[in-house]
Amino acid sequence: MGTEMKTIAKIHTEYKKKFGIPRQSGIVEASEAKIVFEPKYRNADALRGLEEYSHIWLLWEFSENIREGWSPTVRPPRLGGNRRKGVFATRSPFRPNPIGLSCVKLKEVIFKSSEGPVLIVSGADMLDGTPIYDIKPYLPFSDSQPDAVGGFSDSVKDYSLNVVCPKEIADTIPNEHYKAIMDVLAQDPRPSYQHDPNRVYGMKYADMEIRFTVDGDILTVTEAYYVNKNTL
Repeated sequence: MGTEMKTIAKIHTEYKKKFGIPRQSGIVEASEAKIVFEPKYRNADALRGLEEYSHIWLLWEFSENIREGWSPTVRPPRLGGNRRKGVFATRSPFRPNPIGLSCVKLKEVIFKSSEGPVLIVSGADMLDGTPIYDIKPYLPFSDSQPDAVGGFSDSVKDYSLNVVCPKEIADTIPNEHYKAIMDVLAQDPRPSYQHDPNRVYGMKYADMEIRFTVDGDILTVTEAYYVNKNTL
């Protein structure tokens, strides 16, 4: 019998929908998140010494991608969605066990708050409310492998779009969210098989809906507005 996985915390991010979440952790460092522990694990002693580290590993659940059965191959989005790779050669969320692993920057350890001890991190690639199973410190001397080979991901690691945001739209985006939104857009949140330059896409970040088009390697922001308010 397998060991039962316990949710120790949940992460609160600005990613309210799956569309727009960075495909890897650490890519959008301007986006901050807060880790709040479940009542049973709100013990500051469990975090003693964690503040000495700059980065941590998060083991978490793909809570929105749980499905019956599994496929031995998947179609990685960065390969256009039409080439198959073995599921264990990818970081696809559709796995036999829906478990994710992310390395994030540890910005602050708050030992006392109204929510108990909390962690402030940046660079997370998780949906708001994602359950976290475990937290471990990142160890540079063993976790970093400078000579590692990245397989097919090496060929697309530098992929990015040039983002154009007209000033009148940029002025409506709060300063604390602007860089993170631009960085998310630069990573191209679209499915890789969609290339219609006239299609308008929508991405939610924090309380804002961001609409944009993509023509070649140019992404143009067309609207930015609060989802529960009128357009700014």
